[in-house]
Amino acid sequence: MPKRILIVEDEVSVRTAVRTFLEHHSPFEVCGEAVNGVEALEKAVALRPDLIVLDLSMPQMNGVEVASLLRARMPIVPVVVYTMFEDVLGKSLTATLGIAAIVSKSDGLTRLLARIEALLESPTLVQPPAG
Repeated sequence: MPKRILIVEDEVSVRTAVRTFLEHHSPFEVCGEAVNGVEALEKAVALRPDLIVLDLSMPQMNGVEVASLLRARMPIVPVVVYTMFEDVLGKSLTATLGIAAIVSKSDGLTRLLARIEALLESPTLVQPPAG
């Protein structure tokens, strides 16, 4: 069964580009899309993706707020922030929010896929605590 990815992006052109690229260039399945932070949380809980691609600048709830809530609700699911504002998050905030990686949109979809592959195909992917 392929690993499943949720895309959270308010810009339809970017969301469509990410979905199309992943569907044609990776073994992963895009299990859903969300257009704002509230929808992101709802879909993450309902769909249980293996990884979430998250924009920072969104309506209703920004990516920082979503990442924080995702960490509390789904701590083992890696979050990759795909944004034009990568310099907004410092290393300590990134670690606190549980963000696995930040990829600049200016780096392109190939770089995003490389980070996703590194996280989903890693033998040291964080496992849920025992017990």
